[in-house]
Order: sequence, then structure tokens, then C-alpha cells
Amino acid sequence: MGERVKAIRKALGLTQDQLAGRLGIGKAALSMIETGRAALSSRNRNILIQELNVNPDWLDSGRGELFNAAPDLQAFMRRSDRTLPLQSVPLYSIEATAGLAPLFAERPETQPGNFIHIPNLPKCDGAVYVAGDSMYPLLKSGDIVLYKQLHDIRDIFWGDMYLLSVEIDGEEYITVKYVRQSEREGFVRLVSENPLHADKEVEIGRIRAIALVKASIRMNAMH
Repeated sequence: MGERVKAIRKALGLTQDQLAGRLGIGKAALSMIETGRAALSSRNRNILIQELNVNPDWLDSGRGELFNAAPDLQAFMRRSDRTLPLQSVPLYSIEATAGLAPLFAERPETQPGNFIHIPNLPKCDGAVYVAGDSMYPLLKSGDIVLYKQLHDIRDIFWGDMYLLSVEIDGEEYITVKYVRQSEREGFVRLVSENPLHADKEVEIGRIRAIALVKASIRMNAMH
């Protein structure tokens, strides 16, 4: 068991300090588990299985794959992005938070419904479910997008994919689109992946919240 715990840590690219922190134990206690001088508690076994996606059969017997079938992850990273070995990204319900703007304002009522544990991605602020087919086939309705919040629209990378909240006729319109420059002063052009959706010119002042999409997950790839 101890050797398998060590193998999990190595596979995730974690130090003893980092994994010990995830398990809520000291580095010395983890070292004793890895060397077989102490047993893995049922609590820590559950953390490895539930939070780090470890296959319980492999953990107990060494049979099968180390990790359960991973979700279908697609990363949209820049060359300059620094990745984290593992992070817990809060997954929010847009309906529960009443939109992106309250979510980004970090109001106390915006509690995540769950957490996604993802290795080797840049720092993400959160994740939400996608609705609609405007970015199909890149994104399907029900996919999850992981995002990094943008605090200033002037920091935008033209042509990249963004999660946006746009106010139209007093209603909040949440969408994922490529954001490109517009020929009209004070506007941006929102472009879909799906050719059936026309480009949309939007006044910059109507964008209430914006975040750079860092990755997408298609959960139905899990078995």
C-alpha cells in the first residue's frame, strides 16, 4: 500500500509536503505511510479516491489502472502559462449564483456546488457548465469550461475564447465566444465556432463580466 501511495504522489507530480497537505496530515506521517511503517487510514483512502480520482481497486491490490477514467479534458493554454501539478477548481451553477457578475464579485452566497480536481493546468478561478450550441463542435451543451477571470477588458487577447456576461435589453446573456476586434469604436465582435451562428457586435460597456477560458471538460467521456 505504501509504495502505491508513493506512486500516486509521483504520478500527480506532488511533493510529500503537497500530498500531506491534501490529506491533512504531516509530512512525517506521509513518509511513514509511504515506507510501510504506518497504515493508510480509511479517511485518507477516501480522499485519494474521491478527490484525486484514484482507482480503489488499484489502491487496494495494484490491479487495473492507477486512476479512474479521466474526463475528456481540452486545454486552451498560452505558452507563457505556468501549470499547477494539481488544483481544486470550484464548479458553480450560474442559476444558483444569479449570473456571472455576482459570481465574479465573490459574494458570500456564491458557494460552489462542487470541486473539480484537475492536474497540469494553469491557475483557474472557477468552472461553469456550458449551455447552447454556439461553440459546437468544440463545446457541447453540458460541457464544463474552466476560466480565469479578467478584471480589465483592456487585458483581452484578441481572438481567444472567453466566458462573458453581456447585458441586452436589461437581461443578462451568458455565452462563450471568441472575442475579436470590431471596426466600430467602443465595440467588440463575438464570434461563434458554429457557422450557423452569426457574429454579434456588442458595445464594450454592456459586458458585465468576462473570463478567459482555460480548458473544457466533457464529462460524458467518463465510464
